[in-house]
Parts: sequence; C-alpha cells; structure tokens
Amino acid sequence: MPRPVRVAIVGSGPAGIYAADALLKSDLAAAPGVSIDLIERLPAPFGLIRYGVAPDHPRIKGIVTALHQVLDKPQVRLLGNVDYPGDLSLDELHRFYDALVFATGAEADRDLNIPGIELDGSYGAADFVSWYDGHPEVPRTWPLEAEQVAVLGVGNVALDVARVLAKTADELLPTEIPPNVYEGLAANRAVEVHVFGRRGPAQAKFSPMELRELDHSPTIEVIVDPEDIDYDEGSIATRRANKQADMVASTLENWAIRDVGDRPHRIHLHFFENPVEVLGEDGKVVALRTERTELDGTGNTVGTGTFREWPVQSVYRAVGYRSDELPKLPFDALTSTVPHQAGRVQENGAHLPSVYVTGWIKRGPVGLIGHTKGDANETVACLVADQAAGLLREAAEPAEDAVLDFLRERGVDFTTWEGWHHLDAHEKALGAAEGRERVKVVERVGMLDASRSERSAERNSAAR
Repeated sequence: MPRPVRVAIVGSGPAGIYAADALLKSDLAAAPGVSIDLIERLPAPFGLIRYGVAPDHPRIKGIVTALHQVLDKPQVRLLGNVDYPGDLSLDELHRFYDALVFATGAEADRDLNIPGIELDGSYGAADFVSWYDGHPEVPRTWPLEAEQVAVLGVGNVALDVARVLAKTADELLPTEIPPNVYEGLAANRAVEVHVFGRRGPAQAKFSPMELRELDHSPTIEVIVDPEDIDYDEGSIATRRANKQADMVASTLENWAIRDVGDRPHRIHLHFFENPVEVLGEDGKVVALRTERTELDGTGNTVGTGTFREWPVQSVYRAVGYRSDELPKLPFDALTSTVPHQAGRVQENGAHLPSVYVTGWIKRGPVGLIGHTKGDANETVACLVADQAAGLLREAAEPAEDAVLDFLRERGVDFTTWEGWHHLDAHEKALGAAEGRERVKVVERVGMLDASRSERSAERNSAAR
C-alpha cells in the first residue's frame, strides 16, 4: 500500500496554512494521502497575523479562527521553534520529506534611498510593528521621544504606525499588548504625526475601513489639507474603475472640508509631497524635506521644484516589506522573491525538483491576506501534478517520527500544536487577570515555557 506523501511547509503564517489547506482538499489527500509538517522559526504559529497586525485590529486577527481549523486536522503537525537552515538544512528537509513548500513571507523593511535615511531617529515601519506586536526577536524598548513624527507611505502599514504613535497607551491597554509595550507607549511624546504620499488621494493604498477607523479615536484629530484634494483624468478613471479607491477618496474629501477639532493629538495626511531628504544635526533627525508634486494627467506625478521642510524628530518609512534570502535557494535581489513558475522554484532555467514557494516570498509583499489563497492553490496544483507524474524526489526517511527523532538528537526544543494551545491558554489567563482578552508573551523562553503543559498549568493558576 503506498504511503502518504510527506510535505514540509516552511512558515506557518496564512500563506503556509492556506497551502496546507489546499493540499488537504487536493486529489493527493484521497490517494495516496498526504502528511504535512508546518515548520516555523518562532515558537508560535500564524506569522504576520500574530506579529504584523496592529493590536487594535482584532477583527483581522479573527482570521486565526479559520486557520485553527486547518491546524486541527490530523494530517497536519506544527513544529515550532525550528529554524531553516540552522536546525533543518535543505538537504535535511529533502531527507525527511518528498516535497518542500517555502512560505516564509516578508518581515524586513524595503530600503528607501534618500539622503539622511540612516540618521538616528529614522526607522523602518516593520521594525516598529514587530516591537509593538511583541515579536521575540526585536528589542524590548523603543525610543519615543519625538513630539513631531513623519511617516512615509500611504498604505495600511503607514496608517497602523501613525495610529499607534498618536493613540494614548491607555487606549491600547485593552488589547493584547505586553507590559513592555504599554510602558513604552506611556512614555511616548508624539503629539503630531505627518503621513506623506507623493501622489494624490485617488492613488492612496489605504483600505477604506482602515482609513475610517483612523478617525474613531477620541484623542486623535485627522487633518487633510483641501489643497491636496486634486484629480486628473487618470485619477478619475481610477475612481470609476475601483470602488475602494473611490471610497478612500470620498473619505479624504469629507475630512478636508470639515472644521478642525480640538482633540489633543493630530494626524496630518499629506498628498503630493515626495520625501527627498531626511535632515539631521549631530547625527539626529531634525526635519524632513519634501518636493511638491503635481498630477501629469495619467494619475502619476512629476516634481514641481518647490521644496518644503517639516520639523520632525523621527521618521518611519512604510514603503513596503521585503523577504530575506533563503540559503541554498535561488533569489532575485531586485524583487526580493524566489524565482519560480507558478510556484515551482526555478534555478538556471529549470525546476528545482520538489521545491515550491507560495505567499510573499513567491509574489512579493502585495495584496491582502486573502490573496495568498490563490497563490497556495496555484502552487499546490503544481505539486500535485508533479507527484502524479513521478517527478518528486522521494524522501530517504519518510516516517513521521524520523524528523522528530532528528530534532531531539540535535537538541532542538521544538513546540507543537498542543504546545500552542497551552501558550494560548496561558496568554488568555494573563489577560483575564487584568480584565483583558489576552496578554501576549514576548520572551522566547517564556513562550517555550508556557508551551509545556505542566508549567503552563502552574502559571495559569498563579495568574488567577
């Protein structure tokens, strides 16, 4: 009787879990069957859902409920706290699995090559997001001395950064933020946050709901300059063709014509301002220089030669994420993706046997979480077709316990799906003690400790 096909999915964020779900729904699951291990670098699953979504957006975090249903399936295992390639190299993965799917996402900030971007007080938005989301691999403190802050970019991450900087710590306390983040935000001195985009309202990449939520805080005044409401033929065509773009533009128009209120913190949304230089004194940020732009008829902009300096003491670039290179795999440094054809990894013009990609490492960090489902379906269809054609490399040691024995022999303190349930219960118990839904554990050792049932039980008892 043929054994199930063993598949390793490296990365347990939405892209990886959607790939597992697609495998479970494929013809492969019926015959000869499929056995899936989700291999995760961190002790907990869910990737950017846990470490990339702002804490005051629990609606988006609700996606975890659907992801849980996949990980609950008996054909799926979670192996957390396992690093590629440190704990399992490419050759070692091939030893235990017939097929490998890399779904490692994108966690680093894209570069922005303007003078002064390296100054003290200039930060990547992704790093800040990792800090306030309690990522175990970033520092526990964050410098928040600036009273005036610039955020570069007009996407949802820019909105998240601006909102978290402008909100009070007490507004965020009911969320899952850990104690070190609350203490850091309580010391935050920001009162004015300026968000800059080089194009116009019709080209902003905000989601309509996320943009409207910016105005819900009782402490934040959102301000749009009426002079920034401008459209050309290309912009009008965009609004007609894209309902979301039209809704965003309409919201911005309404904000531009209303009276400015007296809420203590202000977020200014600036359009047609292209950041060209971060200015500094004694190595520290003191201002941002922008060039005024204007529409060229197509929805794009050109510089006008008019410059302005904005006094700010810190700058956050929210110009996109990029993926890190995966050792032993081909990598396109220009797009920060792994070269592929429909998910099949390509090296020197040929498919690297049994190796596939999905999610942001495949197509770049664009689109919403749900868009990764299409990626997963395409990649898994190729994997299934290759298995049917006899093109997969057969694992030398395909027994399910073989990789576990290997990790134990190597001294890897890996976590499991059961361990996630223990950590989940522990974090909820910490939250219940404070009248909150959850308090996130930050330290890796604390996450590992809570993942062990007997230690978790002791901690939960103490928390109550």
